Amino acid sequence: MKKFFVVFMLVCVQGMFGQEDGIKRSIQTFFDGLHARDTVVMQSVCYQNLILESITEHRGQGKLDFETADRYYKQVAGIPSDVKIEERLLSYKIQVDGTLAHVWTPYEFYANGKLSHSGVNSFVLFFDDGIWKIIYIIDTRRAGGK
Repeated sequence: MKKFFVVFMLVCVQGMFGQEDGIKRSIQTFFDGLHARDTVVMQSVCYQNLILESITEHRGQGKLDFETADRYYKQVAGIPSDVKIEERLLSYKIQVDGTLAHVWTPYEFYANGKLSHSGVNSFVLFFDDGIWKIIYIIDTRRAGGK
């Protein structure tokens, strides 16, 4: 009985870490596409009805903005090639319930090596046909590292 319990626990832990790896892989693919301005790569891990929102924070006040996925992809594709962008994810906090996942990722955003803004991304993902697809992104944005 003891052996069965140990094996059962190992299988559960492996399944949990396997899910987390797949979730991280989808988010990393999204950012690989962003950094390369490759919206096809980005869309490969996004649900077709992706929802995007941002909260810009300044002096303790927040402003909520909504953006359509099409407009966002056009903006990404339009970033000049001489501008190097990089969003550095500082950590991941992942919660999973079946085919639903929520991921919290503090980040720093750099343009040409200079810190532009920082904040937190909040992703909601859905496990769709073997791939974790991003269905919702909301982030906070604060100038510099504040």
